[in-house]
Amino acid sequence: MKVFTIGFTKKNAEQFFTRLKQPGLVRLVDARLNNVSQLAGFTKKDDLRFFLREINGIDYVHRPDLAPTKEILDEYKKNGGDWSTYERKFMELMALRRIEEKVPKELIDGGCLLCSEPTPEHCHRRLVAEYLRSRWGDLEIIHL
Repeated sequence: MKVFTIGFTKKNAEQFFTRLKQPGLVRLVDARLNNVSQLAGFTKKDDLRFFLREINGIDYVHRPDLAPTKEILDEYKKNGGDWSTYERKFMELMALRRIEEKVPKELIDGGCLLCSEPTPEHCHRRLVAEYLRSRWGDLEIIHL
């Protein structure tokens, strides 16, 4: 199995949609809690669904169960929390949600996890992919 990840910030639309042109990438899995914010620009839910279909010929699925809670996110982003605490709390949340049982492997295989962070180092999409790999085994992760 193969999963891709991408963040939309610090990318213009051309860069974003070009990076999604990958062999085997068939859908974008939106792992954001809020996908309708004005700050999302060209990645607002309805616009993104249209662009993905028209430009890339791929599907769009929103899975907020792959996002941290507002409380976990706010503690880290707004209150200057540290990454290790965020990572621990989010990993615990995914285990509590049992995402490895609730998210179909077919959704992730050939999917691309989307969030806002420009790189995967301090991003929950990387944590989701790594968590699923630790539970499922054979999962190749490619960060775009």
